[in-house]
Amino acid sequence: MDNQIIYLDNNSTTPLDSRVLDAMLPYFTNEFGNAASSHNFGINSRKAVDSAKQKIAQLINCDSNELVMTSGATESINIALKGLALHPANKKKHIITVCTEHSAVLDTCKYLETMGFEVDYLPVNKGGLIDLNNLEGLIKNDTLLVCIMWVNNETGVIQPIPEISKLVQRSDAFFMTDATQAVGKIETDVIDNNIDIMCFSSHKIYGARGIGALYLNSETVGKKNIAPLHHGGGHENGLRSGTLNVPAIVGFGKACEIALNEITFNTTYISNLRNLVEDQLLKIEGAFINGDTSKRLYNTLSICLADFDADIFIGRNKNIAISNGSACTSALVEPSHVLTSMGLSKNQAAGSLRISLSKENNIYDVQHFISTLFAYIKNGNNIV
Repeated sequence: MDNQIIYLDNNSTTPLDSRVLDAMLPYFTNEFGNAASSHNFGINSRKAVDSAKQKIAQLINCDSNELVMTSGATESINIALKGLALHPANKKKHIITVCTEHSAVLDTCKYLETMGFEVDYLPVNKGGLIDLNNLEGLIKNDTLLVCIMWVNNETGVIQPIPEISKLVQRSDAFFMTDATQAVGKIETDVIDNNIDIMCFSSHKIYGARGIGALYLNSETVGKKNIAPLHHGGGHENGLRSGTLNVPAIVGFGKACEIALNEITFNTTYISNLRNLVEDQLLKIEGAFINGDTSKRLYNTLSICLADFDADIFIGRNKNIAISNGSACTSALVEPSHVLTSMGLSKNQAAGSLRISLSKENNIYDVQHFISTLFAYIKNGNNIV
C-alpha cells in the first residue's frame, strides 16, 4: 500500500471511465472521418457527434442545437464572455462576477476591463457565499451580464443559483454560470434554473480532457448575440470554427449518459467517503473547514490545519495526489484567492488542503491518506 498512488484531486481532473474509452476507441480507428465531410466516413462521424450532443443535452435538459462544442470550459468561458461583450450589437458595458471565480472568468474579465468594460467583483462571506442584496444593488440598466460560478472548484461551496437567476431575470441582463464542477454531480437543469449561458467540461465527469461545451439558451441569448472568436469553416453554426474532435465528443456524450444514470449512487457513495475523511481530520487540533458546510458539493473537502504547510506535505508525499488550492504563476506560489477572499490569512490559506473524491476512490484510499497525514504531523515533519 505504501507504494500505491492515491488520487484525491478529482476537482482537477477525473480518471477516464473505461466505458467512455470503449465508446471512443472506434473513432480513433475505423470511424476516423471528418464530421464536416459529405462522404460516408464523414456522415458516420456526424451522426456520432449528433448522438453524443443529445446525451449531453439530456443531462442538463436543453436542446442539442443549443450546445457549442469547445476544447473545454476555459474556451467556453472565453467565447461566452468575449463573444457577448464584443458583439457589434452590444452597447452595454457593465459585467458582474464574483471574486472567487475561476481564473478563466477573472482573467477574461480583467481583459474586458482593458477594452472599456466596467466589472464589479462581488465579495463573499466567510462561508464563500455571495449576498443576494449586494448583487441586486449592483445590477443597473447598463448591466450586460451576471456571471457566477455554480460550484466552487476549491471549496465545493454551492451558490444559490435558482435565487440568483430569478433576480437577474427581473433585469435586462443575461445570466451565465461556470458549471464545470456541478454538471454530472448535482442537478443542473438549465430550464428550471433559468440559465442563459452555461460552461462545462468532460474531464470533470470521467470523460476525456480537451473537450467541453457551451450552452446558449436559444430563447434568450442565442447564437446571434455571440461574436465568434474563431473563423474558418463555420463549424458549430459559425461560433467555433475548427475540425470537431469526434472521439472526445463521443466520449463526452457517454460520460454524460453514465453520470445521469449513476448520479444518485455516486452522491451517496462519495459523500460517505468525504465524511469519513472530514470526521477524522477535524480531530486535529485547530482544524476547521473552509466554506459553508450546509451548501457544499458532496465530494469536496477544503480544510485548514493549524501550523501546517500544505506544499511541504504534498512535496514529501508524492504517492498522494491532493491540492492546496494555490495557483502557481511564473514559478511563484501565491495563496489561494478563493480562501483569502473568504477571510483566511495567507498562512491559513497556505495551510489548507483540498481533498476531492470520485467514484473511483475507496475506503482504503482515504484510510491510507488519513494515516499518512496523522503520522506526518505526529512525527513533526511539518516545518512551517
